[in-house]
Amino acid sequence: MVDPLYAWWAQQLVLCDWAFEPEPVKVEADVATSRLRELGVTERGELGWRLIEAFGINSPDPAGLLAALELIALAGSAGWLPESRVRDWALRLADEITSQYASLDDWHEALRHAKRAEGWVRGDDTFAEACDALAVLEHDGEGITWDRISEWVVGRSKTLMLWPEAPEERAWRLRAAFAPVLAAPAGVADWPEAKEWLLEYWQLESREELLQSLLWLAGQGHRQGWDLDATRLLDSDAAARQGWLDGLAASERGYGKLMLTLVEQGEPLEWAAWDWLRLVDLAWAGACVGWLDETEARDFATHGADLVQRRYSDWSAVARAYQRGRSLFEGRNRLMDMRADWELLLQSPVSPWRVALQELLDEEVREASRHAMTAWRRSPRHWVLALASVREPELGTRQGPPMAVTVERRNDALRYLDETLGLHPDEGVEALSRYWLPAQAHHLNQLAADAAHDALPQALTPFGRPEAADLATLVSLRQGSRHAATIHMAEKYAFYLQMAMDSESFEPAALEALAEALRGTLCRFYPDIRRLLEAWAHWESLLPEGEHPPLVAEIRWHLDDPGSPFHWLDWQSSEWQEPGPRPTLSRFTAMSLVGPLNSAAWSEPHVESAREAVSIREWIDGHYGLHGESELTEFLDFLLEAGDRQEYQINYAPYTLNEQRLASEIAMLESGDCSEEDRTHLLRLQRVRDNEDGCNELDMTAWDLAQVVDLAIAGRQLGWLDAAAFSVILDRAHALAAGHYSGWEAYAQGLYAGFSFFMGETPEREAFLAGFRQALVAWLSGAPPLAGPWASLDFPGARPRHWAPLHIDTLPGDGRTLH
Repeated sequence: MVDPLYAWWAQQLVLCDWAFEPEPVKVEADVATSRLRELGVTERGELGWRLIEAFGINSPDPAGLLAALELIALAGSAGWLPESRVRDWALRLADEITSQYASLDDWHEALRHAKRAEGWVRGDDTFAEACDALAVLEHDGEGITWDRISEWVVGRSKTLMLWPEAPEERAWRLRAAFAPVLAAPAGVADWPEAKEWLLEYWQLESREELLQSLLWLAGQGHRQGWDLDATRLLDSDAAARQGWLDGLAASERGYGKLMLTLVEQGEPLEWAAWDWLRLVDLAWAGACVGWLDETEARDFATHGADLVQRRYSDWSAVARAYQRGRSLFEGRNRLMDMRADWELLLQSPVSPWRVALQELLDEEVREASRHAMTAWRRSPRHWVLALASVREPELGTRQGPPMAVTVERRNDALRYLDETLGLHPDEGVEALSRYWLPAQAHHLNQLAADAAHDALPQALTPFGRPEAADLATLVSLRQGSRHAATIHMAEKYAFYLQMAMDSESFEPAALEALAEALRGTLCRFYPDIRRLLEAWAHWESLLPEGEHPPLVAEIRWHLDDPGSPFHWLDWQSSEWQEPGPRPTLSRFTAMSLVGPLNSAAWSEPHVESAREAVSIREWIDGHYGLHGESELTEFLDFLLEAGDRQEYQINYAPYTLNEQRLASEIAMLESGDCSEEDRTHLLRLQRVRDNEDGCNELDMTAWDLAQVVDLAIAGRQLGWLDAAAFSVILDRAHALAAGHYSGWEAYAQGLYAGFSFFMGETPEREAFLAGFRQALVAWLSGAPPLAGPWASLDFPGARPRHWAPLHIDTLPGDGRTLH
């Protein structure tokens, strides 16, 4: 029995110089392919455009409809489309033609007009003969008349599947922005020049490079830089905007002018579709060249569709956003071309975009894609990349499979580690632990909790008041009381870790273990990625870094953008092991006894490399004349048991009871030539006479304790003290401080008195004392917050006075505290 549709179709192909054949798709494949090329259709994407164009928008072109019937027959014969899809397209064309033209004569007349308008290649007589032959065929074609085929197709086209309709294929409809996808999966016939295109326009030569580009488009793309520029420009006045434009390179001036135009005209500043539609296109290209298998390509396409659905309500919004992005990329306004560029897709009755955007994806397919995107970023190094990319956006291009860095990048990383961190590969991975500062996070959390309860230390100290700006910064920490502060320290650590990875000079497995420890720690302290980013943004705004502008806008961009890699990291809390040791609260307190004599000890000291040990040994030798473990241990015992405070008690305290003898001694030394030793003695006698800085009234044990801790840390770094010996020294110092002082203020006064009294003769004395007083103000008041930790710590042996933070991101303490 003759198929009515195919018989009618075969009849129409007579007008295309085909011999009548009841089966239009029986042309030999190579002949069909060759004929398609002659017609300018070299791949399925072009075929898709021809079919959409054939239907037009309002009034279809009859010549285009006839040409489409021929193209479908050829595509089916060439194997470009499955038989079911071929039949659906033929039926849709039959429906369109018979609904537009009431009779065979009307159809013929419309074709004649089209022939004349478009310069039909055949003469009128030939065409008339073809029409006559078609009329004869209609009458002899077993009842396949115009009226009957019109009745037969009515209603059937409503259920046709012209475009990929399976749930896992529907995301490919987004690729219609470039070329419609008629059938999936992709193959060579879809894009024969895909590999050349990937090289020319994307500079991609491998699967690994393709994957990195796909993940970059999804997670960052061009939109991030544009979004940040737009945000800053919105908050800028006219002069600042002009200054921004003037600062752009010549090649970026077109972009800059257009961005300012969009800002000033009130155009929605949104263009993410530029990245996400290209993501789908790039995934299709990857499948065409065999760099992605069917599932991989589909997952990326679905991810693009998922992101588009989360940002846009309909196809029109998608098209306009893409057009904005294209305009910015090209540096010229293409919004005036919206109708010409997008009308066909948005208005054609057979457009793949006729389905509602929000109905595009099946939930099961969407979830499979989301799992796949997380899987691409499952390795812990993606946590490091994501965190570090906020400071250096270029790192966003490095997602996906690990690849060797360029020589230039490697050298830059080594230079950064050397010049900025003083970190060298010969120190080993262990040296990175010095940049993991859990005690600093505890300190910030405690200050924030105290600020929230108006329980901060008094601003007025025995040494003065902090600067108003520093005090304001301290008070503002109350805004961070609900956000664990580890991220403020951890993101910098992640950047250093990334630099170590890029140097390719450390053990990769050890670096990967540190990345896993970082991931596990952050997953423990933050319930999800949104809380982590919110905490980061809060602490970044509360603790600006001087000359570097805060990264708040960059962090919030990642918070708001659904494609940001942060939202696709593998969030799971495994066994918790931090990248560096976490000291106990009492241990941190003991290490803090060093005060401004050295920088704050925010982490446990560790044995340093031979390179670093040189400068430490030189310092110990130059200041104390110590040359090894036994000498150091003996001297530490001396400081803890007697120290400089005993020298004062023996050699100077008695003078306070006999002012006449003190004056006589001073006069005698002043009248003659003094040796260096006598000169030191004279200076100290004068300080006793003047009770300079309260030396005769204050307990100067703090001076000895600060030196003990300072030397003990240095001894631990040199390996002269093992962990157990170091702990014993800290415990003794902690107990001695508790026995001599009631709090940090009294300790600070004793420390300053000892620092002042035992300082040798130097022209910079007053400058040193002024600097030490300023540091003591900061340590006591907590302003600025990161100067030192006294403001957040209970003094050894004192009653606890601090409020417990609302989260667990604190140092472990003893049983009587809430930490």
